Amino acid sequence: MPNSTLIQKYNVPGPRYTSYPTVPYWNEDSIDENSWKQSIKKSFDESNSSKGISLYLHLPFCESLCTFCACHKYITKRHELETPYIETLLAEWQLYLQQFDKKPLLKELHLGGGTPTFFEVENLELMIKTILKTVDLHRDFEFSFEGHPNNTTKEHLQALYNLGFTRVSYGVQDYSEKIQKAINRKQSFEDVKNVTQWARDIGYTSISHDLIFGLPFQTINDIIDTIKKTKELKPERISFYSYAHVPWIKGVGQRGFKDSDIPNGDAKRKLYEMGKHMLLNLGYIETGMDHFALPTDSLSRAFKDANMHRNFMGYTTNPTQLMIGLGMSAISDSWYSFSQNEKTLKAYQDQIEKGVLPLLKGHLLTEEDLIIRKHILNIMCHFKTSWKNDNMKFKELPETLGRLKELEKDGLVVILDDELIIPENARAFVRNICMAFDLRMVRNKPNTKLFSLTV
Repeated sequence: MPNSTLIQKYNVPGPRYTSYPTVPYWNEDSIDENSWKQSIKKSFDESNSSKGISLYLHLPFCESLCTFCACHKYITKRHELETPYIETLLAEWQLYLQQFDKKPLLKELHLGGGTPTFFEVENLELMIKTILKTVDLHRDFEFSFEGHPNNTTKEHLQALYNLGFTRVSYGVQDYSEKIQKAINRKQSFEDVKNVTQWARDIGYTSISHDLIFGLPFQTINDIIDTIKKTKELKPERISFYSYAHVPWIKGVGQRGFKDSDIPNGDAKRKLYEMGKHMLLNLGYIETGMDHFALPTDSLSRAFKDANMHRNFMGYTTNPTQLMIGLGMSAISDSWYSFSQNEKTLKAYQDQIEKGVLPLLKGHLLTEEDLIIRKHILNIMCHFKTSWKNDNMKFKELPETLGRLKELEKDGLVVILDDELIIPENARAFVRNICMAFDLRMVRNKPNTKLFSLTV
């Protein structure tokens, strides 16, 4: 475990870098609907026939509020909202199809939320089948979805498997009843065991469990108990996330805890190090920041082959150039630009009814942005980067390396003539290292709270 002095020194607010520039630093004036359309068409023409595209479908509805969650969601028990929402999402997809002169080659499809399994099986089938009629499938396509252990049924799993889904991710967080009550996310080990086994029996080849460290009231014993139960189920992938305490973004809602109930600093880091130690002993491989996979899983292979990618869906084995997000608040990435849809259900549906893409904001990347983006992707996905080639050099590289001198002195990074390497024992500080490259944040340091703590 990193020593407490280094944790105190570097445990500062910082981005998670699912994009560069990060959303708070987007230049929203740089893009409008027309420039966004031009950007996606350029990316589509460059990459569709070889890499294919990724589709992310944001299904925002949840029946109850989990108070650890900072995602964009819509809390409701009104299932009659399902059909009009799917109709709107499919209409949005038609607006995108109009921008292309050939069928998209679909490499990756992911259902995220919210709670995708809030939706009835028949509605999910209708949505996916309608989309599949409009695309060709890449020979190595991968379909995945996020399932809630409490409402994912055998029928959900079977229907989606029949449509090509082979990966499912279950939000577990922690098995402690006290913690589950505090974050309003109650689910038993038996529920998780059942949905995991159902998926295996049906034929899913990669099952993931999301765990969180740093939750209110969480202790070392809670982590040990959760990992022991995880050992029994042995999912192919583990996302071991740091709890992002950002009440200024998501509010306090219905949470059953106080700020003082949250472990931080050394106490929080010990939770992660215990979990990591146990996962490595179980045979998992560390495949990126807070992510682990069994050696036989495709994520481990992609990490070893330096073919892993990171985008708004997190770590992925599919480095597609174009990722289109459909649905309320969904974010899209053309490589050259980003866009985010309207965040409220009414605004999103109103824009689609008008026949326009529901662009709320976006960012057109500059040449400098694109170079920095490559460096940050390298650091996040491979724990190293290089500027051997001229196309990886940028004007402020000397100043960037200067900002890393303190981390180098502390043994957290190795800087060679034209290469940077993060030692294995320093991976806890990967976000801090990325921040040295983040020229937009360096030039405009935030004077308000934007990000969670890095360590």
